[in-house]
Amino acid sequence: MDAWLPLIFMGLMALAMLVYVVLDGYDLGVGMLVPFADNPGKDRMVASIGPFWDANETWLVLGVGLLLVAFPAAHGIILGALYLPVLVMLLGLILRGVAFDFRAKAHDEHRVLWNAAFSVGSLAAALAQGYMVGRYVVGFEPGLVPVLFAAFIGLCLAAGYTLLGATWLLLKMEGPLVRQAAGWGWWALWLTGLGIAAVSVATPFVSPRIFEKWFALPNFFLLMPVPLLTAGLFAMCESNLRRIRRGGKGRDWVPFAAAIGMFVLAFAGLAYSVYPYLVIDQLVFWDAAAAPGSLKIILVGALVTLPMIIGYTVFAYRVFWGRSTALSYE
Repeated sequence: MDAWLPLIFMGLMALAMLVYVVLDGYDLGVGMLVPFADNPGKDRMVASIGPFWDANETWLVLGVGLLLVAFPAAHGIILGALYLPVLVMLLGLILRGVAFDFRAKAHDEHRVLWNAAFSVGSLAAALAQGYMVGRYVVGFEPGLVPVLFAAFIGLCLAAGYTLLGATWLLLKMEGPLVRQAAGWGWWALWLTGLGIAAVSVATPFVSPRIFEKWFALPNFFLLMPVPLLTAGLFAMCESNLRRIRRGGKGRDWVPFAAAIGMFVLAFAGLAYSVYPYLVIDQLVFWDAAAAPGSLKIILVGALVTLPMIIGYTVFAYRVFWGRSTALSYE
């Protein structure tokens, strides 16, 4: 049992971060799209994430918390190398949280400011998270090229969140906003695909070990379904978004499901590349794990907390599912 504990916590942490990227990704995306809608559209867009956005961030707290308590050595290396983008992310999340509440109570002349703050906070958080992914992929290597690569991945992840947000709006909006959302999503899809391709190309060349895992035979053929499925989901998402933005008929749930599938496959590919390291070619997760006795105590807490979070999330989405109307606190 003791030997399996680090692997169990790796799985729990990976699950928490993947769910966070998908759930908070779409509401960060909606926040970044708010400036492009008219005033009634802004209210409806914010209303579409109103019951969910705060709870979505719980998964980030869970993932980082598990990293801290279960893998303290890796926590020190990762957050030590990323303290500035982590600070930017936290400031962005705080700003959007404050703006979300204040925009609903503000007078009309001040609402423009709070709408802008909501969008800026969403963009800052998304860019910071993408930058952190880029730095992680290159193993925190110093130099201008790794930093520029990380900045590019920051833009691509922001585009990916925008894609999730736009496709979420297809499920929640009615009228002209549907075509607008399809147009936003179509443009964001291409930069998202470019970011996935960039990470897929860069990761094997960062480490000979990762290159061997992907391109040695028979692994190359066994792993071929991953990029093929990603390309298929990209094409499915693109065709539906293009049809809807031109006023044609499309299945409103397909682009959102395809976008989620692309993120899941990209995450799975990165996890496969990194395993068994928490820091690429520097720290194996077994070596970074806390003592078995500590992990057993933490596991009890995780097994109590995780079902509660899942239960609340499922309940909230079931209760508040459907098309959105204007947000109001009256």
